[in-house]
Amino acid sequence: MVNAIRYWMQATQIIKRTSQGLESAKIGDLIFGEEQGFDPYLEDEATIWLIHWLLVSNPELATAWYWFFNRFHKPEFTGQEVSNSLIDFAKENIQASFSATTVKNDALVVLRMYAQSKGNGRTPIEEALDSPLSLLGLVTQNPGGRSYQSIPSERESLPLGILGFALAQIFNASTQKQLPIEELMYGKSDILALGAVFRLTENGLLTKLEKLVHFFPEKFSIRDQGGIHQLYLLDDITPFQFLEYHYASLAGKKVA
Repeated sequence: MVNAIRYWMQATQIIKRTSQGLESAKIGDLIFGEEQGFDPYLEDEATIWLIHWLLVSNPELATAWYWFFNRFHKPEFTGQEVSNSLIDFAKENIQASFSATTVKNDALVVLRMYAQSKGNGRTPIEEALDSPLSLLGLVTQNPGGRSYQSIPSERESLPLGILGFALAQIFNASTQKQLPIEELMYGKSDILALGAVFRLTENGLLTKLEKLVHFFPEKFSIRDQGGIHQLYLLDDITPFQFLEYHYASLAGKKVA
């Protein structure tokens, strides 16, 4: 149990390994700090969205989760299809030897973490409990339990501050000052697929980016260049400023 907790905290980037051992990462302190943490008791759904992003943007420790949300785009599928596709991805991208059984199990764990349980009275209670990530509705299990859906939508419950955090990390990692919106939607080479990760429609992503431009006009701009929609970064940004924007506005609503 301890090893599992340690793994998931590293996979979601809440803690990190250093030369001194494991220690809390900055994002872990900001969210879960006992005295000043934004959401230490995981009460805000935005924190679940944030954990989702931190998990699927960690290809080293969460390869299956990274692959499923960045590279797998089928809207309807079976568990077997996901397993086979992940094995093919591993064969093409992982140099070291790996167990096909382990990869298959990882694929099924991804689906179990994001799809709500269809258990019945005979299902053991520990298997019927759902992961908090299932609240996001990114994967659903069809009636009968033999197939799944992961369909893009407008995702109105996805907070702007969390999208801004993810976008800032993408810009900082790419070191570019402009990115085509199509690349932000589907990803390219090592660029994370912002739209696909959150299972947004193209219109849903564009709408949220336009809102970001509205609230942060000094940071972002959307322009057409040669018929290509591009998002421009106008000034330096840090991902954490978008978390402060979200949680500060939430605190203001609670006070009001």
